[in-house]
Amino acid sequence: MARIDPFRGVCPTKDKVSLVSSRSYEEYPAAELACQLQFNPLSFLHVLHPAYAGTHSTDNEKRFRTVHQRYSSFFEDGILERDPQPCFYIHRIISGERIFTGIIAATSINDYKSQVIKRHEETINYRVEFFKDYMKYSGFNTEPVLMTYGSNSRIADWLEEHTQAPAHFEFSTKRREKHLFWKVSNTAQIARLKNYFAEIPSLYIADGHHRSASSEMLFDETGADHGRFMSYLIAEEDLRIYAFHRLVRDLNGLDEATFIKRVSQDFLIELRHQEVFVPGASNEFGMYLFGKSYALTLRDPNHAFQTPLDALDSHILYQKILLPILGIRDLRNDERIEYVPANRPVLDFQARFDDGNFAVGFLLHPCPVSLVRDIADAGLVMPPKSTYIEPKLRSGLIIHEF
Repeated sequence: MARIDPFRGVCPTKDKVSLVSSRSYEEYPAAELACQLQFNPLSFLHVLHPAYAGTHSTDNEKRFRTVHQRYSSFFEDGILERDPQPCFYIHRIISGERIFTGIIAATSINDYKSQVIKRHEETINYRVEFFKDYMKYSGFNTEPVLMTYGSNSRIADWLEEHTQAPAHFEFSTKRREKHLFWKVSNTAQIARLKNYFAEIPSLYIADGHHRSASSEMLFDETGADHGRFMSYLIAEEDLRIYAFHRLVRDLNGLDEATFIKRVSQDFLIELRHQEVFVPGASNEFGMYLFGKSYALTLRDPNHAFQTPLDALDSHILYQKILLPILGIRDLRNDERIEYVPANRPVLDFQARFDDGNFAVGFLLHPCPVSLVRDIADAGLVMPPKSTYIEPKLRSGLIIHEF
């Protein structure tokens, strides 16, 4: 059963939260990052990005100790404050018509080790080591692991009850997102929520596989924070999953006619001319080839898949086209392939071809959350870039110290 715990979080003061909170610094183009750092002295990016101060040439330990020093200076300047007692935190994000409401809590590394917390993505060891060292020397983490759980009416009622009160703080971003934040420190209400989660058999990592693996490695090395790491827990029906579309620079030496003939061995192909075909169901694919659009459908739609992974569209595309026809073996590192998250307008996908840098592209249908769960339950691993999952969480809003 799943264990969650409250923790003493660190947050910006109410009057500064909108200026402190930022997107993950990896999301910022270089020019925008420089602008943020130059014109907003309260941005948490000043803590997260010591390379801006010329420390990029130093080793990781020195860089991350610089992060810790800047973090400490935010306390000294009254920008951050530590809660006096352990809390659960509720974070609601309103983005257009989408509303995400989740619980920020400390989750158990023992649950991670025993696969009560389940994963579906393979991690890269150097990234796990890198983030482990980051947490070790900086002493904190500000990006919760995004986790999901099955529908639970009692947790939903608990959330509804506690979000009726005025939020501890609320603010809006330049991207027109509204953020609301509540703190729950009442011991009876904390115990109540812990009991609800204790009846949940499994939690599923949606985003943050490297952060959770790094937390396990840090605990094994140092025993940091009694074997816990910060997570944002959201009901699976509230999660938003998009696909990643694929763009490929060339046809692996094939001409257009030969390529189509090879694809037609496994797919029915329907020409859609200039209209970009966006698949409306699993096992359908859009293909954009030299300015023409096609709809692809598996020739054997009633095929009995042997494992949940076999039914995943990104895996089907890899097994039947990307690897055997286009010769793309390493989906993570091959420079011939790029990815476009499907939460962007389809015209953005089409526009990428107008510059002539790509020969073919594939549009995918989003993976249902039930399939993500089935793949994780089976102990299988999705191909890279199989899902683009929202909500995307901000840095500097809540901080978990080690």
